[in-house]
Amino acid sequence: QVQLVESGGGLVQPGGSLRLSCAASGFIFSNNLMSWVRQAPGKRLEWVSSIYNDGSTTTYADSVKGRFTVSRDNANNMLYLQMNSLNSEDTGVYYCALGLGPLESRPKGQGTQVTVSS
Repeated sequence: QVQLVESGGGLVQPGGSLRLSCAASGFIFSNNLMSWVRQAPGKRLEWVSSIYNDGSTTTYADSVKGRFTVSRDNANNMLYLQMNSLNSEDTGVYYCALGLGPLESRPKGQGTQVTVSS
């Protein structure tokens, strides 16, 4: 079965950086578009970034463009999100998500908490 395990979250000061990782198993990782989505306290899921199956194309929400970088390692079934210049609005639970469709319906992991605070 599909398994996605996120890690790398934590508490960081404004302006800091974090690198999130997602370990994928149970499906052919290299055949699938992958995304990062997040959920701030009291808010709905928000799409953050996506990467094509071969890594050739990446897309970003306007709110993170220029600060976040998504990447993948198909040989090791890993997805990454490098987050720089973090601010308080980036606080939330970050999930890696498989495939397309409504965010709520995409298979996701348990999430990793990112808290940006001084």
